[in-house]
Amino acid sequence: MNEKTKRTLEEIFMAGLKAVDPEEAIRRHVQLTKDHLKVGEQEYPLASFERIIVTGFGKGTAPMAKALEEILGDRLTEGWITVKYGHGLPLNMVRVMEAGHPIPDQAGLQATRFLLDRLKGCTEKDLVICAFSGGGSALSPAPRVPLELGEKQETTQLLLDCGATIFEINAMRKHLSLCKGGQLARIAWPATLVSLFLSDVVGDPLDVIASGPTVPDPSTFSDCIRIVDRYGLREKLPPAVLKLLQDGADGLIADTPKAGDVVFKKGQNLVVGSNRAALLASARKAKELGYNTLILSSYVQGEAREIARTFAAIGKEIAASGHPIPPPACILAGGETTVTIRGKGKGGRNQELALAAAQAMDGWPQMALLSAGTDGSDGPTDAAGAFVDGNTCQDALRKGIDPEKYLLGNDSYHFFSQLDDPFITGPTRTNVMDVICLLVSCSHIGASRRGPPG
Repeated sequence: MNEKTKRTLEEIFMAGLKAVDPEEAIRRHVQLTKDHLKVGEQEYPLASFERIIVTGFGKGTAPMAKALEEILGDRLTEGWITVKYGHGLPLNMVRVMEAGHPIPDQAGLQATRFLLDRLKGCTEKDLVICAFSGGGSALSPAPRVPLELGEKQETTQLLLDCGATIFEINAMRKHLSLCKGGQLARIAWPATLVSLFLSDVVGDPLDVIASGPTVPDPSTFSDCIRIVDRYGLREKLPPAVLKLLQDGADGLIADTPKAGDVVFKKGQNLVVGSNRAALLASARKAKELGYNTLILSSYVQGEAREIARTFAAIGKEIAASGHPIPPPACILAGGETTVTIRGKGKGGRNQELALAAAQAMDGWPQMALLSAGTDGSDGPTDAAGAFVDGNTCQDALRKGIDPEKYLLGNDSYHFFSQLDDPFITGPTRTNVMDVICLLVSCSHIGASRRGPPG
């Protein structure tokens, strides 16, 4: 892809990223006066509390805690947060612990135990402010007895590999954990609990973001058993995990706290940043650059390859007929796709989507696309996503690189690395899912499928 088009796509994406900067998101929603702390529309009289504590977990939690430190100043008593390796910041009052993501590790287990042990001592004179962001589920492992961390790790990997949705994965996580699904609220009771969410989930459901540690859990053990059967996991799950889920479904284990539980009586939950906010800012930038712009949806879900083909089809319609908007066009969407792993390669959902889009766009030089994760990390790679256009496949074939082979092997990272087309941002310390940006130029309107001759 030519560098000018790459820069345009990057500029549009980065405008959206700036709009969901965690520090600015906190500052928009939290203000301190002499006598009160205002969070959203709710005010808390400072005289009612002996301690103010900051805690939480997620890939974007460090800058959220940094903003809270600066807002609260000497009113802040102490704090503890857990973030992904490389996503920490130097803070003054809040202890920063780093751990593994997306597969939980021993460091995450130790950090979660540390956090929960301190919350157990809370009283009604404490105000606990929680900062939750994407990745919070993996970063807060605390297995229910008698589960071991390795069994939770194996279960998480099985769910990722089979293409389970984030809603399904988090329902399972809640019921294998001691702090998810409203259970952190149970531990911190009777403290006043304020939870600030940077949403990485389609539709911003509070019970799913970071697995909803402080909100009622609508999912049940029976739901988990249905997920197990949906993906044929009975023979693959660790026996202790399957037994725990089945015992819960049979009523032998208490379920997670539900709506109406007293532990939620003094809680406030507020979304401070979302995928839609990023899309709106990206759309403004695209319009400034002269593009007719349409936000398709912030609810994109499904197999990455299928979503890629849909985007390519929309681009072809724009190029051929000028509908639903005329070129130069920018189509934006956000959400979180899934990948069913069949090969042994390296990649992530955004790079897989981009590679599938490159195949579907092949021969349409007026089309270009960037799919990238707002957290700067696509799967187990150092890339946020990748750039493609209607020439990508032909460029690859001229170098002896077969796109189909790399797609079948789920090896999109190595495909794009050879073309110098991965999009690398480094850790962004935010996470509001993914952004897909499709550009369609003015040239070749009404062209045939393969574009114009020559």
